[in-house]
Amino acid sequence: MRSAYITHPDCSRHSMGVDHPECPARLGAINDQLLIKGLLDHMTEFDAPLASVEQLGRAHSLLYVNEILAMAPSEGYVHVDPDTSMGPHTVPAALRAAGAAIEATDLVLGGRVETAFCSVRPPGHHAERAAAMGFCFFNNVAVGIHHALDVHGLERVALIDFDVHHGNGSADIFRDDERVLMCSIFEKNLYPFNGEEANGTNMVNVGLAPGTGGEALRAAVTDRWLPALDAFRPQLVYVSAGFDAHREDDMSHLGFVESDYAWVTRRIMEVAARHCGGRVISCLEGGYVLSPLARSAAAHIRVLIGAD
Repeated sequence: MRSAYITHPDCSRHSMGVDHPECPARLGAINDQLLIKGLLDHMTEFDAPLASVEQLGRAHSLLYVNEILAMAPSEGYVHVDPDTSMGPHTVPAALRAAGAAIEATDLVLGGRVETAFCSVRPPGHHAERAAAMGFCFFNNVAVGIHHALDVHGLERVALIDFDVHHGNGSADIFRDDERVLMCSIFEKNLYPFNGEEANGTNMVNVGLAPGTGGEALRAAVTDRWLPALDAFRPQLVYVSAGFDAHREDDMSHLGFVESDYAWVTRRIMEVAARHCGGRVISCLEGGYVLSPLARSAAAHIRVLIGAD
């Protein structure tokens, strides 16, 4: 299976301050683990391009995009919410992160690769159409999906989000868009404190109780996601790949382990094989304790690239 690994040094330059959990070392930890496991030998590396204002504007309001670009400080930090701030290197990183999703879409739909992993930051799934929040500025997967729909002309794209936090930004952008089916799991009563009531007819949201683990994930996927995905018959599958539900990650109270991320990735790949020639694009979202993040990402990527 031909697979792309899309990243850029700019994504490691963005910082929100010392001791912030969404730290530059996240990408290095993943890359090191992939090297140790020999997984990068099975992938072709591409530099993430800079997303354009026009490309961002398909998922976000142009007013919001221009406001974010104008806020960039030359030094220090500018806060956009209590947990999220911009530094001098934030805008290039955010443009590369969104650009990676666009590059992945072009590569996959152009037939150059079957799958892609975008190892980028800042993450994106909390960024709403006109609001930054939750460490996110632009919604990377939403920008990529709109590129697939509006530029490549696809009619049905699935978005699967297994981050421990609900992807409220993606839900806001794709609310009632019949071209997109969004399937998500997340921990109940955790930031951003919504999602249990789906805000669109095209949302399959499953909140998991604190303290649950892989069995709850398997039940949610088998009973809720798979029937909806098979009925929808996606032409392309996007993944918001967050690894902060791992039992060693103190951002949450769920108990996933590496084998759970491998299991859910297998189910995603099976759906893609049935409906869209195995075409899957995965973008990094959460995961904040470096060792479990790296191990979980590697377990996910091993299946994604067919090395499992």
